Amino acid sequence: MLLYADTPARRTFQLVADLFFVLWLVLWVWVGLAVHDGTMALAAPGRQTDESASAMAGQLRDAGGALDDVPLIGDEVATPFDKAAEASDGLAAAGRSSVQAVERLAFVLGMSIALIPILVVMAFYLPGRLRFVREATAGARFIDSVDDLDLFALRALANQPMRVLARVSADPAGDWRRKDPVVVTRLAELELKSVGLRPRRMPSA
Repeated sequence: MLLYADTPARRTFQLVADLFFVLWLVLWVWVGLAVHDGTMALAAPGRQTDESASAMAGQLRDAGGALDDVPLIGDEVATPFDKAAEASDGLAAAGRSSVQAVERLAFVLGMSIALIPILVVMAFYLPGRLRFVREATAGARFIDSVDDLDLFALRALANQPMRVLARVSADPAGDWRRKDPVVVTRLAELELKSVGLRPRRMPSA
């Protein structure tokens, strides 16, 4: 698999672009985590409510249990404490619910803020990058002989602009049919350059 071009300028550009792409990913992952952590701070009051209400419910039940042992009036005296403990349990449950809601919100916000810019850049950057890898890897298998250069020269005749072909030869198609080695090499170089490759072995003129 060929990840980077043979030509120095294009290879440098690809390396820099890949570096910026990785930095972009790291940046938005960090931003997403920061948003997640910042949102989670909103859960602190809910946690405090849960902890305080749970502790209060336990204390009220302990007090009610102690009064329940008082002869004759124990049940009546303990009942308000039991009801207050139930109310504290409800308050603790509300605190836990608010914490869970904040946790869900923090997850959704963090993921959304991180993924949206990452996916947008990936949608524009990765297709071209993968296309280069696919074409360059396939093309690298065909650049080690004169016959292979002839194939790239033919592709250049089909793909390169007319003004570019005119700089190679006054009759590039005719020279290609006559297998002029200089023209074939220059045409092949044009097509190889378009995919970031260079011929491994040049035919003799």
